[in-house]
Amino acid sequence: MKGSDLFKHIARFSYTALSSGLFCLLLPTAMVYTGVTGRCRKGLKERLGILDSRHVRLAGTPRIWIHAASLGEVNVAFSLIKAIKTISPQSAFILSTMTPHGRELALKKAGADTRVIYAPIDFIGCVKRALQAVLPDVLVFVETEIWPAWLFQARCLGIPIALVNGRISHRSLAAYIRFRPFFKVVLSHVDRFSMIGSRDAERITAIGADPEKIQVNGNAKYDALAGMADPSLEKNMRRLLDLEQNTNVIVAGSTRSGEEEQIFDAYKQILHAFPETVLILAPRHIQRSRSILSMAISAGFSCRLRTELEAGRKRTAQVLILDTFGELFAVYSTATIVFCGASLVPLGGQNPLEAASWGKVVCYGPFMDDFQDARSLLEEAGAGITVSGPGDLSREVLHFFQHPEELSRRGELGRKALVSHRHAADRHARVILELQHDKK
Repeated sequence: MKGSDLFKHIARFSYTALSSGLFCLLLPTAMVYTGVTGRCRKGLKERLGILDSRHVRLAGTPRIWIHAASLGEVNVAFSLIKAIKTISPQSAFILSTMTPHGRELALKKAGADTRVIYAPIDFIGCVKRALQAVLPDVLVFVETEIWPAWLFQARCLGIPIALVNGRISHRSLAAYIRFRPFFKVVLSHVDRFSMIGSRDAERITAIGADPEKIQVNGNAKYDALAGMADPSLEKNMRRLLDLEQNTNVIVAGSTRSGEEEQIFDAYKQILHAFPETVLILAPRHIQRSRSILSMAISAGFSCRLRTELEAGRKRTAQVLILDTFGELFAVYSTATIVFCGASLVPLGGQNPLEAASWGKVVCYGPFMDDFQDARSLLEEAGAGITVSGPGDLSREVLHFFQHPEELSRRGELGRKALVSHRHAADRHARVILELQHDKK
């Protein structure tokens, strides 16, 4: 046996032994916790790899299993499904998610040819049971989902594997590099890497992927976003949030701890010149909503939670805090200008293209490491602006409030730049279907 083959066997055995030990150690505690609290009970069988027969009876072919961890990946998955069906109308899909919110969105969007399940735990027993039940023609992981037990077992069963719309963030790269010998073995089981951009291709090569298996095919989120900006969403959201068409609105999306104070400082300066301006603040983690509410009141603003408007109450407040799931994209439609969070603090940023799809100019802090391609796209169009703090943010917002025609023009240029990058999903879809043909 060659040294490289021996190392592969050792790596697989070590991971399997470690994950099996942890699984056996933690399962009894998890079962007791579930029994006592009732949490995580929904979908427990699926997480253990026990699938209902209705999930595995797929009439179409090829049978494609797509794993999309949460909300963002689920939207990409449906762009892929749409593209695959255009090329191969008889295809059937299983879509696995990890989060309840991802599952909820998947169930809402799934057609008759798509089954939605919770993903099995990355333990060899759970994964083997699920894969053997489905026996997909291709197994697809979306973005940065790298699960060793899945990959090991799929290879054992002869199932082709693709990582599509792949991206490796700058922040996660160092962790992968630290365990490069192990991840090189893991990635050797993937047949195709269909990456978003050249940086992602370089990073996954640095982790250990075979360069001959790598393609750069763009970001399928562009396809989803470019077609999602429906004017009826804006009309409905303005009604729900009690916002007139001519009201200046700042939407600060996906904010993190340490940013809200800076946003409130900028907002105070903006109110001096435009006192009717409304600030809508959407924290990345909605459990922080009430603490942010207190922060806003302490800063001297009148403030209301989004959920308080559901009973038909008027907004009647300067600051509105979005404490609901799944509404931020539609809320961006009401914005005059947008701030994209997780970027004034070193957390990698959030996707600015959701706002850009509505033709909005987007401001963000200097820490956009996870979305450099999106940032470059907008800045080249003049629709993305880096700010270093509250002074910069207030200055940019005031400039655009005073020059609305420039704001509209630059926002539209950003939207057109986004639309011009469509059809990435088609390219990723062809990679998936080529794998299925290669299997034959």
